[in-house]
Amino acid sequence: MQHIAHVLETKCCAKQETYRNLKSVFELQKEEALKVIASISGNLKKKDKDITLAVINVSENEFHVKVAGDLLVFFMHTNIITLDKEHRVNKSRYVTDNLMRKYLGQINVYNFMADSFKYNRINDPGYLISRFFVNVENHFFVEGDGQLNYMFEGLSGHPYTPADISIFIQLAISQAIDSDLVTLPFPSIRSITLQQKMEKSLALGGGQKIGFQMSYQQEL
Repeated sequence: MQHIAHVLETKCCAKQETYRNLKSVFELQKEEALKVIASISGNLKKKDKDITLAVINVSENEFHVKVAGDLLVFFMHTNIITLDKEHRVNKSRYVTDNLMRKYLGQINVYNFMADSFKYNRINDPGYLISRFFVNVENHFFVEGDGQLNYMFEGLSGHPYTPADISIFIQLAISQAIDSDLVTLPFPSIRSITLQQKMEKSLALGGGQKIGFQMSYQQEL
């Protein structure tokens, strides 16, 4: 009974506080995304009416950032997690001094083609470009592609700030629009089924984001 009470007072309380922090930083990401999109729009010297920039609120756990043909999906997980015990974060002095700091809230950022949502192409892939983690003390770290992989290495030495979140949003957008769409090889789409035609699948020329699918295939 004492052990259960101790766990509730320590681990469970830390997880609840971490989740509250997660919800707060997710709301801040929405706010900063709006500011970033407004700033980008203001810096466009040549504006095309078909190039749309927008932040779309979907639910309390999800929002989208549309930048021209790219759609970034920010998704907040409701479960608090820990990393593998061999992960560098868990081996840091910061975490070993207080194990409650290892519990993390997680926000994933996926890059989809905006047309996949517009035309309901349910077989089009989305690519995970970043994961944002925050702990009980509002310290954070980021995993991702490109600059996202090294700009925020390890748990931060301070609680996140709006400036940190703004940079994170900007880097996520840059990574998405810098990754070009590559069509599938001609032999692979030489023939299609009627079902594929009706579903507007990848066989109709959807393509792949360069760098994502190829690296995934290499791992396999």
